[in-house]
Amino acid sequence: MTRIATAIVSHSRQVLALTGLITIASLLSFFWFEFNADVSSFMTEGSEEGAAFAELQEKYDTADPINIVLSSADGETLLDAGGLSDIARARDTLAEVEGVGLVTSLVPETNPLTGGAVTPEFLEGLPAMAIPQLTGNNPFADLLLSEDGRHTMLLVVADGDPINVARSLDEVELPERFEVTISGNPAIYAEVIDILSLFLLLIPPVIIVLLLGTFYANVGSRKLTALSIFPAIVGTIWTFGAINATGTAIDVVVVIVPIFVIVMGSADGLHFVTHYQDVVATTDDPVERVRSTLDQVGKPMILTTISTAIGFLSLFAADVGPIRVMGLYAAIGITFAGIISFFSLPALLSRLEVEPRAHPPRVGNALVKGLQRIVRTRIPAIATAVLLIGFAGVFVPQLEVDSDPLFMFPEDHELREAFGVTEELFGGATPLIGEFAYDPADHEASFAAANVATAELESLDSVRSVISVASLADALPASTIDGVLDGSVELPMGSMVADDGLRFMVLTEGLDSEGLDALQAVEESSDAIVVVTGMTVLWDAMADLVLSAQVWSVLTALVLVAIMLFVTYRRLRPTLVAIVPLVLTIGALLGFIAASGIHLNLITAVASSIVIGVGIDYAIHFVAAIQHAEAEGPGYVHRAIRRAGRPIVANALGIAIGMTGLWLSPLAPHHHISLIMWVSMTVAAFSALVVIPAMLPAEAVAAD
Repeated sequence: MTRIATAIVSHSRQVLALTGLITIASLLSFFWFEFNADVSSFMTEGSEEGAAFAELQEKYDTADPINIVLSSADGETLLDAGGLSDIARARDTLAEVEGVGLVTSLVPETNPLTGGAVTPEFLEGLPAMAIPQLTGNNPFADLLLSEDGRHTMLLVVADGDPINVARSLDEVELPERFEVTISGNPAIYAEVIDILSLFLLLIPPVIIVLLLGTFYANVGSRKLTALSIFPAIVGTIWTFGAINATGTAIDVVVVIVPIFVIVMGSADGLHFVTHYQDVVATTDDPVERVRSTLDQVGKPMILTTISTAIGFLSLFAADVGPIRVMGLYAAIGITFAGIISFFSLPALLSRLEVEPRAHPPRVGNALVKGLQRIVRTRIPAIATAVLLIGFAGVFVPQLEVDSDPLFMFPEDHELREAFGVTEELFGGATPLIGEFAYDPADHEASFAAANVATAELESLDSVRSVISVASLADALPASTIDGVLDGSVELPMGSMVADDGLRFMVLTEGLDSEGLDALQAVEESSDAIVVVTGMTVLWDAMADLVLSAQVWSVLTALVLVAIMLFVTYRRLRPTLVAIVPLVLTIGALLGFIAASGIHLNLITAVASSIVIGVGIDYAIHFVAAIQHAEAEGPGYVHRAIRRAGRPIVANALGIAIGMTGLWLSPLAPHHHISLIMWVSMTVAAFSALVVIPAMLPAEAVAAD
């Protein structure tokens, strides 16, 4: 390490200048931020269901509607002149919003009997006997009116950006008699955009403050505490530069990348600063300070950077695009932080005045002394291993995958409540869609077959009704149906006919996994049904992808880490010694996820692979400290705990406390990630410091 230390110190000015230039360039790229709030785009990759959904959407050029549920505030029916007049006013007001292309409501724009315009003023003078004729001739009444007549739904289709339209609808003033509930996918996307912006502005600074407080309690110097997270912060800025330069959009999965880089990328900086602080008391030579520190932690820093990056890169074993992207950029960020810790941080320290430690650290020494007492016998290690294995054996089989499309939002979130209202009243905020086979040469036969299939679908407990051109044929004039078939007339539900198919909508009621299985059984048995798809189907398929991602990413991470350790140590024993605590940690983590009721989803499913990459760091640093202390004779484990125990404990606490900042996030899975990291880091650090000594010869833990 002497040549490297000499080069870093002698060229410190150039190293810092290059670091500054890259940082400035990365900061300038912040003007190119792009957000992707379209959660449904996650499901169109990696599965047949996703491909079928995308193909059907493109074929019929359909867009997700925004659902506006109007509920009578006084509980009275809307099927009177006043109610219909206010519905018409709401319809006209929504139609005037910029970006709105179509508004479908219970009240038609034209009178089906006279062809005249149906205005609010016309409806105010409508006699009671004429109301059933006006609404009864609306074939979409079952879709747009609740059974008790006190709630109606308007479907708003955007002509421009649906997210901007959904945001605009929140500000629209509708008649006072209505309580308004807004749902639908565009409403989700609009909420997600706001959350992503808030997240990036609020969460990273809070986590930095938490890290600074935790590290200061261990380092005892404000200057060195700030320098310990310098690599992580600069690495995060570089990572954003890479994200922006490649045009990658920030979504609900990728948005957590800076948190991982800040928290986990700070590990090497903390280890370097802690050891550098100890060396300062022994020499004034900056080259010797850097050399001595790199001798102790240089190799472990390289290994931990690689292992953490491996943990993230193992997510490429998943067939889910956002998870892969998150894994890639998190690995890049960790690599950036490692490079800065190895080169830029020593260059900066060599040019600064650093005082020796003025007082013992406030946190860490008591834990280190306690650990030294614990490792004197193998009993605590055996008890720890048995407890963790038993816990995992009981709870891991109970793991569940979350197929809820609103998994991001907590139970009391207003958007979840809005979807619940729409589901209860109208059979789902996002109906399923499908396609019947269609022969233009014999549309009557096609209609007959489609109606038979419709009856089969409607016989299912989870299906309220199925709407298609075939089911509407008897309710609409023949001229209208002919116009729909030849493309000259468009129904309020958008395009419903293609050259070889009829699009249909399925209104569901309490649709769950069993209901989806029954729906799929009808689809497979019917020659008339080409496909049934929709967000619920896609999220069910996503559950299978998430479970697959969990299994394969964990196996990939374990294999890659084991290979890296074996190549480094060139012996099987130290490789196994380092791996055993990690396996115990993974078992405890998965058991905790199941026992706590947390479900695997797009975000929580990545935790295991990340923990592998981070958790192995403690074993690597501890094994390196053991090897460094072994030359000094028996009792080398105690000396290794004195040297590496404090930064290991500090880093575990730093990651856990730092991730606590995620509780400020409005997204529920971020709260779960915080809990997961608390459990994982605690178990990983404790098992490394307690279990590894138990696998060494007795002389290793002899009195020091």
